Amino acid sequence: MADLITVEDPDDPRLTDYTGLTDVELRRRREPAEGLFIAEGEKVIRRAREAGYEMRSMLLSAKWIDVMRDVIDELPAPVYTVSPELAEQVTGYHVHRGALASMQRKPLPTAEELLRDARRVVIMESVNDHTNIGAIFRSAAALGMDAVLLSPDCADPLYRRSVKVSMGAVFSVPYARLETWPKGLESVRGAGFTLLALTPDDKARTLDEAAPHRMDRVALMLGAEGDGLSTRALVAADEWVRIPMSHGVDSLNVGAAAAVAFYAVTAGRPES
Repeated sequence: MADLITVEDPDDPRLTDYTGLTDVELRRRREPAEGLFIAEGEKVIRRAREAGYEMRSMLLSAKWIDVMRDVIDELPAPVYTVSPELAEQVTGYHVHRGALASMQRKPLPTAEELLRDARRVVIMESVNDHTNIGAIFRSAAALGMDAVLLSPDCADPLYRRSVKVSMGAVFSVPYARLETWPKGLESVRGAGFTLLALTPDDKARTLDEAAPHRMDRVALMLGAEGDGLSTRALVAADEWVRIPMSHGVDSLNVGAAAAVAFYAVTAGRPES
């Protein structure tokens, strides 16, 4: 059973994992280097544990102790209880969900390991908005994508905002980083995947025309919000595909576009 420890000093060194959560640049550097990430809210914390992530500690306001009692009773990690005011001093924002957990990261698999058994893969290039990362992972999990590959400069899927927006779906879909870009795409093609670049360009075939759900192995490439896929990524693709637009709308937010495209890629597959 975890120890319940009341903390009243915002500078208590035991709370270091939770300091400055709104400082994006600091947390982006610090969390991977220290091998941790922050899970926020009851559902996300539970999903992180179910996915096998080890808990370093929890930070709870008093009213969440009973809600999280079953988790607390199973933990060897310390549980720090604080007032909402102190939690805000430590983290830098009002913790609406009242429960935070510092989790230990796992070593990432290689792209080759993920591709071995996958059939439907999403590849992101330079997606640096954490909200979009979370939304794409949530759709990937819901619509049956098997794995996610990230270009070297993509944002961290385990950053707090990404985890929160995905509702913990970042724990459900395995992911890896390609070590080089776009050269790393050669290993995806070598594993038998057809590389489909999602773009609003009129030269692209519609998803209905391309019929990716009939292809044996598909890797769907998505670019960053606004810029889309780079020229070199488009050149590296086997085919360009697009979502038909109406009413003068030229494109969708990348998170929304991903959901539409994932459905087209996975339609007709048996549920796992």
